[in-house]
Amino acid sequence: MLIEDIMTKDVITMPGNTLVSDALKVMKEHNFRRLPVVDSGKLAGIVTQERLERVAPKTSAPLMWQIQYIVAHTRLRDVMRRDVVTLSPDATVEQGVALAQQKKVGSLLVTDKGKVVGVVTTNDFFYAIINQMMGIGEPGTRIMVMGAGDGRSAEKVLSIVNKLNVATRVIWTARTYTSEMKDLILHLDTPDAAPVIAELRSSGFEVAVRPHRLPPAKKTAGAGKK
Repeated sequence: MLIEDIMTKDVITMPGNTLVSDALKVMKEHNFRRLPVVDSGKLAGIVTQERLERVAPKTSAPLMWQIQYIVAHTRLRDVMRRDVVTLSPDATVEQGVALAQQKKVGSLLVTDKGKVVGVVTTNDFFYAIINQMMGIGEPGTRIMVMGAGDGRSAEKVLSIVNKLNVATRVIWTARTYTSEMKDLILHLDTPDAAPVIAELRSSGFEVAVRPHRLPPAKKTAGAGKK
């Protein structure tokens, strides 16, 4: 899966001559904390809401009117960060995750020949990888078979599930906190897993049902909230 498959394409940008006060209004209105600065169609830098709020004058601050005037006329090009972390739309999602972890950032701008074409956030990575891997938001029932994460036990569990003609959407293992054993987690394509659970328990397995449905979250159109 590529970055272009999961990125948000409608990214709000502003030119470098935009006043800090005007940029802050837009960021607060659209509820995002990073704003790409674009000049002549090319990425020039990025600003954060935190940085702009430090620069913007506070009406209650005991500043001399001359300083207030200077700050009030400060533009994005004066305060923007120029070393922006970016990646290309044809980069893989795995490369994006590694880059975000390496740079310790919550969002990455996607550029093509210097032009901003999208933004990808840690939430996008979760939707693309974790949600699909764990079946989050998908219909069905998730069960956990305790200590059945080894090959032989997993094979026996799957044999029982298949015998009951129940399809399995997702399978993965998770190491327990209390031992070296791995649990086997199955996302079954059925709203009623009672027959499967009963058959597994009668075969000596310890089974628990785990909730998996989460409310959908909305993606932002800015450059990320973090």
